[in-house]
Amino acid sequence: MVFQVPSLYFVIISPVLIVIGWGMLLMLLEFFIPEERKGWYTWLSLVGLVLAFVQTMALWGYEGGTFTPVGGHPMVVVDNYANFLNLIFLITGGLTILLSMSYLRRFDMDKPEYYMLLLFSLSGMMLMGMANDLILVFLALELLSIPLYIMSGLAWPRPESEESAMKYFLLGAFSSGVFVFGIALTYGATGSTALPDVLAGISGSGSLGMAGVAMMLVGLGFKVAAAPFHMWTPDVYEGAPTVVTAFMSVGAKVGGFAAMLRIFLTALPQIEATWVPAVAVLAALTLLVGNIVALMQSNIKRMLAYSSIAHAGYIMIAVAASGSSPQGLSAALFYMLAYLFTNMGAFAIVIAMERKYGEGLALDDYKGLAKRHPLMALAMAYFMLSLTGVPPTGGFSGKFYVFRAAIEASSDGSSLLWLVIIGVLTSVISGYYYLRVVYLMYMTDGEAEMVELRWPLKTAVAITVLATVILGFMPGAWFDVTRDVVLNSVMALAGG
Repeated sequence: MVFQVPSLYFVIISPVLIVIGWGMLLMLLEFFIPEERKGWYTWLSLVGLVLAFVQTMALWGYEGGTFTPVGGHPMVVVDNYANFLNLIFLITGGLTILLSMSYLRRFDMDKPEYYMLLLFSLSGMMLMGMANDLILVFLALELLSIPLYIMSGLAWPRPESEESAMKYFLLGAFSSGVFVFGIALTYGATGSTALPDVLAGISGSGSLGMAGVAMMLVGLGFKVAAAPFHMWTPDVYEGAPTVVTAFMSVGAKVGGFAAMLRIFLTALPQIEATWVPAVAVLAALTLLVGNIVALMQSNIKRMLAYSSIAHAGYIMIAVAASGSSPQGLSAALFYMLAYLFTNMGAFAIVIAMERKYGEGLALDDYKGLAKRHPLMALAMAYFMLSLTGVPPTGGFSGKFYVFRAAIEASSDGSSLLWLVIIGVLTSVISGYYYLRVVYLMYMTDGEAEMVELRWPLKTAVAITVLATVILGFMPGAWFDVTRDVVLNSVMALAGG
Protein backbone atom coordinates (compact mmCIF):
# COMPACT_ATOMS: atom_id res chain seq x y z
CA MET A 1 0.00 0.00 0.00
CA VAL A 2 1.40 3.41 -1.03
CA PHE A 3 -0.10 6.53 0.46
CA GLN A 4 -1.12 9.04 -2.20
CA VAL A 5 -2.18 11.91 0.07
CA PRO A 6 0.90 14.08 0.76
CA SER A 7 -0.21 14.96 4.29
CA LEU A 8 -0.05 11.30 5.24
CA TYR A 9 3.65 11.24 4.37
CA PHE A 10 4.33 13.19 7.52
CA VAL A 11 2.06 10.93 9.55
CA ILE A 12 3.97 7.76 8.76
CA ILE A 13 7.34 9.32 9.62
CA SER A 14 5.94 11.27 12.58
CA PRO A 15 7.85 9.31 15.28
CA VAL A 16 11.16 10.38 13.76
CA LEU A 17 9.89 13.92 13.23
CA ILE A 18 8.82 14.09 16.88
CA VAL A 19 12.25 13.00 18.12
CA ILE A 20 14.13 15.38 15.82
CA GLY A 21 11.71 18.22 16.47
CA TRP A 22 11.93 17.69 20.22
CA GLY A 23 15.71 17.93 20.06
CA MET A 24 15.44 21.20 18.15
CA LEU A 25 12.86 22.45 20.64
CA LEU A 26 15.27 21.81 23.50
CA MET A 27 17.89 23.84 21.66
CA LEU A 28 15.50 26.80 21.51
CA LEU A 29 14.37 26.40 25.11
CA GLU A 30 17.96 26.69 26.31
CA PHE A 31 17.66 30.45 25.76
CA PHE A 32 14.66 30.67 28.07
CA ILE A 33 15.19 28.05 30.82
CA PRO A 34 17.41 29.43 33.61
CA GLU A 35 20.46 27.53 34.79
CA GLU A 36 18.84 26.50 38.08
CA ARG A 37 15.98 24.85 36.13
CA LYS A 38 18.10 22.70 33.86
CA GLY A 39 16.54 19.57 35.38
CA TRP A 40 13.57 20.35 33.17
CA TYR A 41 15.50 19.02 30.17
CA THR A 42 15.32 15.53 31.63
CA TRP A 43 11.55 15.56 31.90
CA LEU A 44 11.03 17.33 28.60
CA SER A 45 13.16 14.68 26.87
CA LEU A 46 11.11 11.91 28.45
CA VAL A 47 7.89 13.58 27.31
CA GLY A 48 9.19 13.67 23.73
CA LEU A 49 10.11 9.98 23.82
CA VAL A 50 6.70 9.06 25.25
CA LEU A 51 4.95 10.97 22.46
CA ALA A 52 7.09 9.23 19.83
CA PHE A 53 6.42 5.87 21.51
CA VAL A 54 2.65 6.44 21.45
CA GLN A 55 2.75 7.50 17.81
CA THR A 56 4.83 4.43 16.88
CA MET A 57 2.25 2.19 18.51
CA ALA A 58 -0.49 4.02 16.58
CA LEU A 59 1.36 3.24 13.35
CA TRP A 60 1.56 -0.48 14.11
CA GLY A 61 0.05 -2.19 11.09
CA TYR A 62 0.77 0.56 8.53
CA GLU A 63 2.48 -2.02 6.33
CA GLY A 64 4.11 -0.64 3.23
CA GLY A 65 3.63 3.04 3.98
CA THR A 66 6.25 4.95 2.02
CA PHE A 67 7.66 8.47 2.00
CA THR A 68 8.37 9.37 -1.63
CA PRO A 69 9.81 12.75 -2.70
CA VAL A 70 8.26 14.35 -5.76
CA GLY A 71 9.58 12.61 -8.86
CA GLY A 72 11.68 10.17 -6.86
CA HIS A 73 11.57 6.67 -5.47
CA PRO A 74 10.49 5.75 -1.93
CA MET A 75 13.23 6.82 0.47
CA VAL A 76 11.53 5.59 3.65
CA VAL A 77 9.49 2.45 4.23
CA VAL A 78 7.31 2.22 7.32
CA ASP A 79 6.38 -1.34 8.20
CA ASN A 80 6.22 -3.32 11.41
CA TYR A 81 9.92 -4.11 11.08
CA ALA A 82 10.69 -0.39 11.37
CA ASN A 83 8.04 0.10 14.06
CA PHE A 84 9.42 -2.76 16.18
CA LEU A 85 12.94 -1.37 15.98
CA ASN A 86 11.71 2.14 16.75
CA LEU A 87 10.15 0.82 19.95
CA ILE A 88 13.50 -0.72 20.90
CA PHE A 89 15.30 2.57 20.27
CA LEU A 90 12.75 4.64 22.20
CA ILE A 91 12.85 2.28 25.19
CA THR A 92 16.65 2.44 25.10
CA GLY A 93 16.51 6.23 25.12
CA GLY A 94 14.00 6.30 27.97
CA LEU A 95 16.07 3.95 30.14
CA THR A 96 19.20 5.97 29.37
CA ILE A 97 17.51 9.17 30.56
CA LEU A 98 16.45 7.45 33.79
CA LEU A 99 20.04 6.34 34.38
CA SER A 100 21.34 9.81 33.51
CA MET A 101 19.25 11.79 35.99
CA SER A 102 21.57 11.59 38.96
CA TYR A 103 24.70 10.29 37.19
CA LEU A 104 25.21 13.52 35.25
CA ARG A 105 24.76 15.65 38.35
CA ARG A 106 27.08 13.45 40.38
CA PHE A 107 29.93 13.95 37.91
CA ASP A 108 29.11 17.56 37.00
CA MET A 109 28.04 16.71 33.43
CA ASP A 110 24.40 17.79 33.63
CA LYS A 111 24.41 19.84 30.45
CA PRO A 112 21.39 20.55 28.24
CA GLU A 113 23.27 19.51 25.11
CA TYR A 114 23.46 15.94 26.42
CA TYR A 115 19.72 15.45 25.95
CA MET A 116 19.70 17.18 22.57
CA LEU A 117 22.50 14.96 21.30
CA LEU A 118 20.76 11.87 22.65
CA LEU A 119 17.56 12.72 20.77
CA PHE A 120 19.39 13.45 17.53
CA SER A 121 21.30 10.17 17.78
CA LEU A 122 18.02 8.34 18.45
CA SER A 123 16.50 9.84 15.31
CA GLY A 124 19.41 8.48 13.28
CA MET A 125 18.89 5.03 14.77
CA MET A 126 15.22 5.13 13.88
CA LEU A 127 15.97 6.10 10.29
CA MET A 128 18.41 3.21 9.95
CA GLY A 129 15.59 0.68 10.07
CA MET A 130 13.26 2.74 7.86
CA ALA A 131 15.67 3.63 5.05
CA ASN A 132 14.88 2.32 1.58
CA ASP A 133 17.84 3.97 -0.11
CA LEU A 134 21.57 3.58 0.48
CA ILE A 135 22.08 7.35 0.59
CA LEU A 136 19.53 7.66 3.38
CA VAL A 137 21.22 4.77 5.21
CA PHE A 138 24.47 6.73 5.12
CA LEU A 139 22.81 9.94 6.32
CA ALA A 140 21.11 8.03 9.14
CA LEU A 141 24.43 6.42 10.04
CA GLU A 142 26.07 9.81 10.39
CA LEU A 143 23.10 11.23 12.31
CA LEU A 144 23.45 8.29 14.68
CA SER A 145 27.23 8.54 15.03
CA ILE A 146 28.19 12.22 15.21
CA PRO A 147 26.22 12.93 18.43
CA LEU A 148 27.78 9.81 19.97
CA TYR A 149 31.27 11.09 19.18
CA ILE A 150 30.46 14.25 21.13
CA MET A 151 28.70 12.42 23.97
CA SER A 152 31.74 10.17 24.44
CA GLY A 153 33.83 13.25 25.22
CA LEU A 154 31.21 14.92 27.41
CA ALA A 155 33.35 14.44 30.52
CA TRP A 156 36.12 16.73 29.28
CA PRO A 157 38.69 17.80 30.43
CA ARG A 158 39.11 14.27 31.74
CA PRO A 159 41.72 12.76 29.37
CA GLU A 160 40.13 9.30 29.20
CA SER A 161 36.85 10.77 27.95
CA GLU A 162 38.60 12.96 25.39
CA GLU A 163 40.64 9.97 24.22
CA SER A 164 37.54 7.83 23.76
CA ALA A 165 35.83 10.57 21.74
CA MET A 166 38.86 11.04 19.49
CA LYS A 167 39.30 7.32 18.86
CA TYR A 168 35.61 6.88 18.15
CA PHE A 169 35.60 9.85 15.79
CA LEU A 170 38.69 8.84 13.81
CA LEU A 171 37.75 5.19 13.39
CA GLY A 172 34.10 6.10 12.81
CA ALA A 173 35.07 8.53 10.05
CA PHE A 174 37.23 5.86 8.43
CA SER A 175 34.43 3.28 8.55
CA SER A 176 31.96 5.81 7.12
CA GLY A 177 34.36 6.41 4.24
CA VAL A 178 34.53 2.70 3.55
CA PHE A 179 30.73 2.47 3.66
CA VAL A 180 30.31 5.39 1.24
CA PHE A 181 32.85 3.84 -1.13
CA GLY A 182 30.78 0.65 -1.02
CA ILE A 183 27.65 2.65 -1.90
CA ALA A 184 29.51 4.27 -4.80
CA LEU A 185 30.60 0.90 -6.17
CA THR A 186 27.09 -0.49 -5.78
CA TYR A 187 25.69 2.52 -7.64
CA GLY A 188 28.23 2.02 -10.40
CA ALA A 189 27.24 -1.64 -10.69
CA THR A 190 23.45 -1.26 -10.54
CA GLY A 191 22.79 2.34 -11.61
CA SER A 192 20.79 3.17 -8.49
CA THR A 193 20.99 3.52 -4.73
CA ALA A 194 17.33 2.57 -4.16
CA LEU A 195 17.16 -0.85 -2.51
CA PRO A 196 14.49 -2.24 -4.90
CA ASP A 197 16.61 -1.18 -7.89
CA VAL A 198 19.73 -2.67 -6.35
CA LEU A 199 17.77 -5.91 -5.96
CA ALA A 200 16.95 -5.88 -9.66
CA GLY A 201 20.51 -5.29 -10.82
CA ILE A 202 22.90 -6.76 -8.28
CA SER A 203 22.90 -10.34 -9.54
CA GLY A 204 24.43 -9.31 -12.87
CA SER A 205 26.76 -6.65 -11.48
CA GLY A 206 29.87 -8.82 -11.38
CA SER A 207 32.92 -8.11 -9.25
CA LEU A 208 32.14 -4.38 -8.99
CA GLY A 209 28.87 -5.06 -7.19
CA MET A 210 30.46 -7.70 -4.97
CA ALA A 211 33.18 -5.24 -3.94
CA GLY A 212 30.50 -2.68 -3.05
CA VAL A 213 28.62 -5.21 -0.92
CA ALA A 214 31.85 -6.20 0.86
CA MET A 215 32.71 -2.60 1.70
CA MET A 216 29.21 -1.90 2.99
CA LEU A 217 29.52 -4.98 5.21
CA VAL A 218 32.79 -3.62 6.59
CA GLY A 219 31.23 -0.23 7.34
CA LEU A 220 28.26 -1.76 9.14
CA GLY A 221 30.55 -4.26 10.87
CA PHE A 222 32.27 -1.33 12.56
CA LYS A 223 28.97 0.00 13.89
CA VAL A 224 27.92 -3.34 15.38
CA ALA A 225 31.44 -3.94 16.77
CA ALA A 226 32.04 -7.13 14.81
CA ALA A 227 35.59 -8.51 14.73
CA PRO A 228 38.00 -7.57 13.22
CA PHE A 229 36.36 -4.12 13.13
CA HIS A 230 35.94 -3.96 16.91
CA MET A 231 39.19 -2.20 17.84
CA TRP A 232 37.46 0.97 19.03
CA THR A 233 34.99 -0.72 21.35
CA PRO A 234 36.96 -1.47 24.59
CA ASP A 235 38.70 1.91 24.78
CA VAL A 236 35.62 3.94 23.88
CA TYR A 237 33.37 2.00 26.27
CA GLU A 238 35.88 2.43 29.11
CA GLY A 239 36.61 6.12 28.59
CA ALA A 240 33.13 7.41 27.78
CA PRO A 241 30.69 8.33 30.59
CA THR A 242 29.00 5.13 31.69
CA VAL A 243 25.51 6.28 30.74
CA VAL A 244 26.79 7.02 27.22
CA THR A 245 28.42 3.60 27.11
CA ALA A 246 25.14 1.97 28.08
CA PHE A 247 23.28 3.93 25.40
CA MET A 248 25.71 3.16 22.58
CA SER A 249 26.12 -0.48 23.59
CA VAL A 250 22.47 -1.07 22.69
CA GLY A 251 21.40 1.77 20.42
CA ALA A 252 24.34 1.91 18.03
CA LYS A 253 24.51 -1.88 17.80
CA VAL A 254 20.81 -2.36 17.10
CA GLY A 255 20.92 0.55 14.63
CA GLY A 256 23.75 -1.10 12.71
CA PHE A 257 21.92 -4.41 12.57
CA ALA A 258 18.69 -2.65 11.54
CA ALA A 259 20.43 -1.29 8.43
CA MET A 260 22.33 -4.52 7.79
CA LEU A 261 19.17 -6.62 7.80
CA ARG A 262 17.23 -4.10 5.72
CA ILE A 263 19.97 -3.92 3.06
CA PHE A 264 20.90 -7.59 2.89
CA LEU A 265 17.39 -8.99 2.93
CA THR A 266 15.74 -6.32 0.76
CA ALA A 267 18.43 -5.62 -1.83
CA LEU A 268 20.74 -8.65 -1.78
CA PRO A 269 18.72 -11.88 -1.39
CA GLN A 270 19.69 -13.03 -4.89
CA ILE A 271 23.37 -13.18 -3.94
CA GLU A 272 22.93 -14.74 -0.50
CA ALA A 273 25.31 -17.52 -1.52
CA THR A 274 28.01 -14.82 -1.50
CA TRP A 275 27.24 -12.78 1.61
CA VAL A 276 25.95 -15.51 3.95
CA PRO A 277 29.35 -17.29 4.19
CA ALA A 278 31.07 -13.92 4.75
CA VAL A 279 28.67 -12.99 7.56
CA ALA A 280 29.06 -16.47 9.07
CA VAL A 281 32.85 -16.16 9.15
CA LEU A 282 32.61 -12.71 10.73
CA ALA A 283 30.17 -14.11 13.30
CA ALA A 284 32.55 -16.91 14.26
CA LEU A 285 35.51 -14.53 14.54
CA THR A 286 33.44 -12.08 16.59
CA LEU A 287 32.30 -14.81 18.99
CA LEU A 288 35.83 -16.08 19.54
CA VAL A 289 37.48 -12.67 19.96
CA GLY A 290 34.74 -11.24 22.19
CA ASN A 291 34.46 -14.16 24.57
CA ILE A 292 38.13 -15.13 24.82
CA VAL A 293 39.51 -11.62 25.35
CA ALA A 294 36.77 -10.88 27.90
CA LEU A 295 38.29 -13.60 30.10
CA MET A 296 41.34 -11.42 30.72
CA GLN A 297 39.57 -8.21 31.73
CA SER A 298 39.66 -6.84 35.27
CA ASN A 299 37.59 -3.71 34.55
CA ILE A 300 33.86 -4.36 34.30
CA LYS A 301 33.29 -1.78 31.56
CA ARG A 302 35.97 -3.37 29.40
CA MET A 303 34.52 -6.78 30.19
CA LEU A 304 31.08 -5.62 29.09
CA ALA A 305 32.67 -4.08 26.00
CA TYR A 306 34.04 -7.45 24.90
CA SER A 307 30.76 -9.00 25.97
CA SER A 308 29.03 -6.56 23.59
CA ILE A 309 31.33 -7.72 20.81
CA ALA A 310 30.45 -11.34 21.58
CA HIS A 311 26.72 -10.64 21.49
CA ALA A 312 27.13 -9.01 18.10
CA GLY A 313 28.41 -12.41 17.02
CA TYR A 314 25.26 -14.16 18.21
CA ILE A 315 23.06 -11.69 16.33
CA MET A 316 25.21 -12.22 13.23
CA ILE A 317 24.43 -15.93 13.41
CA ALA A 318 20.78 -14.93 13.02
CA VAL A 319 21.70 -12.58 10.15
CA ALA A 320 23.45 -15.45 8.35
CA ALA A 321 20.48 -17.74 9.01
CA SER A 322 18.04 -15.15 7.69
CA GLY A 323 19.44 -15.64 4.21
CA SER A 324 17.76 -19.05 4.06
CA SER A 325 15.10 -18.97 6.76
CA PRO A 326 12.64 -16.25 7.85
CA GLN A 327 13.15 -17.57 11.39
CA GLY A 328 16.59 -15.98 11.29
CA LEU A 329 15.19 -12.46 11.11
CA SER A 330 12.65 -13.21 13.85
CA ALA A 331 15.44 -14.58 16.05
CA ALA A 332 17.58 -11.48 15.43
CA LEU A 333 14.75 -9.14 16.45
CA PHE A 334 13.97 -11.17 19.58
CA TYR A 335 17.66 -11.30 20.54
CA MET A 336 17.99 -7.53 20.20
CA LEU A 337 14.93 -7.05 22.42
CA ALA A 338 16.32 -9.35 25.11
CA TYR A 339 19.78 -7.79 24.85
CA LEU A 340 18.29 -4.32 25.33
CA PHE A 341 16.89 -5.06 28.78
CA THR A 342 19.69 -7.33 29.98
CA ASN A 343 22.54 -5.06 29.00
CA MET A 344 20.88 -1.85 30.16
CA GLY A 345 20.14 -3.51 33.49
CA ALA A 346 23.76 -4.59 33.94
CA PHE A 347 24.98 -1.07 33.18
CA ALA A 348 22.48 0.34 35.69
CA ILE A 349 24.25 -1.62 38.44
CA VAL A 350 27.65 -0.49 37.14
CA ILE A 351 26.47 3.14 37.28
CA ALA A 352 25.34 2.65 40.88
CA MET A 353 28.80 1.31 41.78
CA GLU A 354 30.89 4.05 40.16
CA ARG A 355 32.30 6.14 43.03
CA LYS A 356 34.23 8.73 41.04
CA TYR A 357 34.60 9.06 37.31
CA GLY A 358 36.39 5.88 36.24
CA GLU A 359 36.66 4.55 39.81
CA GLY A 360 34.73 1.69 41.36
CA LEU A 361 34.73 -0.21 38.07
CA ALA A 362 37.21 -2.96 38.93
CA LEU A 363 35.74 -6.43 39.33
CA ASP A 364 37.21 -6.59 42.84
CA ASP A 365 35.01 -3.64 43.78
CA TYR A 366 32.05 -6.02 43.65
CA LYS A 367 33.33 -8.22 46.47
CA GLY A 368 30.71 -8.70 49.15
CA LEU A 369 28.03 -6.67 47.38
CA ALA A 370 25.35 -9.24 48.24
CA LYS A 371 25.75 -8.53 51.97
CA ARG A 372 25.28 -4.79 51.69
CA HIS A 373 22.75 -4.60 48.84
CA PRO A 374 21.15 -8.03 48.44
CA LEU A 375 18.42 -7.00 45.98
CA MET A 376 20.80 -5.14 43.67
CA ALA A 377 23.28 -8.02 43.82
CA LEU A 378 20.46 -10.42 42.95
CA ALA A 379 19.51 -8.25 39.97
CA MET A 380 23.13 -8.13 38.78
CA ALA A 381 23.43 -11.90 39.17
CA TYR A 382 20.29 -12.38 37.07
CA PHE A 383 21.65 -10.09 34.35
CA MET A 384 24.92 -12.00 34.32
CA LEU A 385 23.04 -15.30 33.99
CA SER A 386 20.98 -13.84 31.16
CA LEU A 387 24.07 -12.65 29.31
CA THR A 388 25.54 -16.12 29.75
CA GLY A 389 22.39 -17.75 28.40
CA VAL A 390 21.24 -19.66 31.47
CA PRO A 391 17.49 -20.44 31.68
CA PRO A 392 15.03 -19.04 32.54
CA THR A 393 16.25 -15.67 31.28
CA GLY A 394 15.69 -13.55 28.20
CA GLY A 395 19.28 -14.19 27.15
CA PHE A 396 18.69 -17.95 27.10
CA SER A 397 15.53 -17.53 25.02
CA GLY A 398 17.37 -15.31 22.56
CA LYS A 399 20.22 -17.77 22.08
CA PHE A 400 17.79 -20.66 21.77
CA TYR A 401 15.92 -18.98 18.90
CA VAL A 402 19.16 -17.92 17.19
CA PHE A 403 20.62 -21.43 17.30
CA ARG A 404 17.32 -22.96 16.18
CA ALA A 405 17.15 -20.58 13.21
CA ALA A 406 20.70 -21.50 12.20
CA ILE A 407 19.90 -25.22 12.41
CA GLU A 408 16.76 -24.72 10.30
CA ALA A 409 18.78 -22.76 7.76
CA SER A 410 21.23 -25.67 7.60
CA SER A 411 18.40 -28.02 6.65
CA ASP A 412 17.68 -25.72 3.68
CA GLY A 413 21.14 -26.26 2.24
CA SER A 414 23.29 -23.55 3.90
CA SER A 415 25.27 -25.46 6.49
CA LEU A 416 25.59 -23.32 9.60
CA LEU A 417 25.92 -26.19 12.08
CA TRP A 418 29.61 -25.41 12.55
CA LEU A 419 28.62 -21.87 13.53
CA VAL A 420 26.06 -23.18 16.03
CA ILE A 421 28.75 -25.35 17.62
CA ILE A 422 31.06 -22.33 17.97
CA GLY A 423 28.17 -20.33 19.44
CA VAL A 424 27.44 -22.98 22.06
CA LEU A 425 31.11 -23.41 23.00
CA THR A 426 31.69 -19.67 23.33
CA SER A 427 28.55 -19.41 25.49
CA VAL A 428 30.16 -21.91 27.84
CA ILE A 429 33.36 -19.85 27.83
CA SER A 430 31.41 -16.70 28.63
CA GLY A 431 30.10 -18.36 31.78
CA TYR A 432 33.52 -17.91 33.37
CA TYR A 433 33.74 -14.13 33.20
CA TYR A 434 30.03 -13.52 33.82
CA LEU A 435 29.79 -15.89 36.76
CA ARG A 436 33.02 -14.47 38.18
CA VAL A 437 31.03 -11.33 38.99
CA VAL A 438 28.42 -13.45 40.76
CA TYR A 439 31.15 -15.28 42.66
CA LEU A 440 32.72 -12.03 43.83
CA MET A 441 29.38 -10.65 45.00
CA TYR A 442 28.29 -13.75 46.95
CA MET A 443 31.36 -15.82 47.80
CA THR A 444 33.97 -13.27 48.87
CA ASP A 445 34.32 -10.75 51.65
CA GLY A 446 34.60 -7.10 50.81
CA GLU A 447 33.31 -3.60 51.40
CA ALA A 448 31.40 -3.13 48.16
CA GLU A 449 29.15 -0.11 48.39
CA MET A 450 26.70 1.41 45.97
CA VAL A 451 26.99 5.16 45.58
CA GLU A 452 23.76 5.80 43.71
CA LEU A 453 20.43 4.27 44.68
CA ARG A 454 17.88 6.95 43.89
CA TRP A 455 14.47 6.20 42.47
CA PRO A 456 15.27 6.73 38.75
CA LEU A 457 17.99 4.10 38.88
CA LYS A 458 15.83 1.75 40.94
CA THR A 459 13.03 2.19 38.41
CA ALA A 460 15.35 1.37 35.52
CA VAL A 461 16.60 -1.75 37.32
CA ALA A 462 13.05 -2.86 38.12
CA ILE A 463 11.93 -2.41 34.49
CA THR A 464 14.90 -4.31 33.07
CA VAL A 465 14.62 -7.16 35.58
CA LEU A 466 10.89 -7.55 34.95
CA ALA A 467 11.35 -7.52 31.16
CA THR A 468 14.21 -10.05 31.34
CA VAL A 469 12.08 -12.34 33.52
CA ILE A 470 9.09 -12.09 31.16
CA LEU A 471 11.25 -12.83 28.12
CA GLY A 472 12.73 -15.79 29.98
CA PHE A 473 9.51 -17.35 31.26
CA MET A 474 7.17 -16.42 28.40
CA PRO A 475 9.33 -16.11 25.30
CA GLY A 476 6.84 -17.71 22.92
CA ALA A 477 4.39 -14.82 22.90
CA TRP A 478 7.11 -12.29 22.18
CA PHE A 479 8.74 -14.45 19.54
CA ASP A 480 5.33 -14.67 17.86
CA VAL A 481 5.35 -10.86 17.70
CA THR A 482 8.72 -10.84 15.95
CA ARG A 483 7.55 -13.61 13.61
CA ASP A 484 4.46 -11.59 12.68
CA VAL A 485 6.70 -8.59 12.08
CA VAL A 486 8.71 -10.61 9.57
CA LEU A 487 5.74 -12.23 7.85
CA ASN A 488 3.91 -8.94 7.39
CA SER A 489 6.80 -6.59 6.64
CA VAL A 490 7.52 -5.25 3.18
CA MET A 491 11.18 -6.12 3.67
CA ALA A 492 10.41 -9.82 4.06
CA LEU A 493 8.23 -9.79 0.95
CA ALA A 494 10.88 -7.98 -1.06
CA GLY A 495 13.44 -10.46 0.10
CA GLY A 496 11.27 -13.37 -0.98
